[in-house]
Amino acid sequence: MPPLRAPPGRGARPMEALTMFKNALVFRIENWESKPALSEIEARLDGARFAPCGATQPESAGWVAPRGRKHGVLAESVGGQIILELCTETKAVPGGVIKTELEAQCDRIEAETGRRPKGKAARQLKEEIVHTLMPRAFPKRGSTRVWLAPQEGLVLIDAASLKKADGVVTRLVELLGGGLRLAPIQTALSPATAMAAWLVEQEAPAGFTLDRDCELKQPDSEKATVRYARHTLDIAEVGEHIKQGKLPTQVAMTWAGRVSFVLTEALVIKKIKLLDIVLEGAGSTANADDGGFDTDVAIATGELRQLIPDLIAALGGLQQPGASAATAALRQADAAPAATTGDSTAPWDEVPA
Repeated sequence: MPPLRAPPGRGARPMEALTMFKNALVFRIENWESKPALSEIEARLDGARFAPCGATQPESAGWVAPRGRKHGVLAESVGGQIILELCTETKAVPGGVIKTELEAQCDRIEAETGRRPKGKAARQLKEEIVHTLMPRAFPKRGSTRVWLAPQEGLVLIDAASLKKADGVVTRLVELLGGGLRLAPIQTALSPATAMAAWLVEQEAPAGFTLDRDCELKQPDSEKATVRYARHTLDIAEVGEHIKQGKLPTQVAMTWAGRVSFVLTEALVIKKIKLLDIVLEGAGSTANADDGGFDTDVAIATGELRQLIPDLIAALGGLQQPGASAATAALRQADAAPAATTGDSTAPWDEVPA
């Protein structure tokens, strides 16, 4: 029986090192009739290269070099794994500033005309204020890494929410073309059902350990929530909360003593950290010319290419296309640690390329 908690001193402390992916939202390539060559992908990305927001532009998005070099390659291929990076910049005028300026202008107009702007007139005035102040707004910039694994039939997006990932997916589909169609992976068991079984039975799935953080939430209007932080989870209290109706929304886990992460009810892998056992010796193999980029990609993708199928197996495998809601419900009801363990690996050939 796999231990519930990671043994102390065994890959329990993350090293201070660059993490290629902090989060992972995994999509299946359901269709891609005509895959463009790497050179064609590069050309298409170059046509949508990032440019900062204009003076009155509230948002801008485009592709940047994953290595961080100005005018560098936009589609990096390392060991057959393609890495992209989408940069977004937003500008917004603080609401308090808009409100203050709007009040001042409404007061001025009322004093001059005897009538205070309301309704459509007030909305138009507000839009004019935003347009006038926008050039003085400070831009906020962020980036999202994307990993294309065509041979495995997967696309991984470094996003902590489906909403954020959806925007990236839309741009990818429009850019890469060829009938590309992506869909979030769906497993036979929902993460909440599987995590509840692991916690109640105090038994982690094969190859994994449950760590010391989790969140339980009542699925009703009250949303009563219990959080455990840096706290042992193999106690009766956790199981009692679940038996009373609370469901796990996230649980901290470690895979094979090599990668720690937080699994969420939405099947998002958050807070990914490569542990000491993975990173030992990585510094000596890094190429000084590329700042260790190739090594970091190789290590991160190498670990995740094993972790992801193992996690899918722990959740009962991929949900088969056309599976009925009734079948899925029966699987959830019958879920138990033994049923959610699955094989130690999940063949990638289950995912259509």
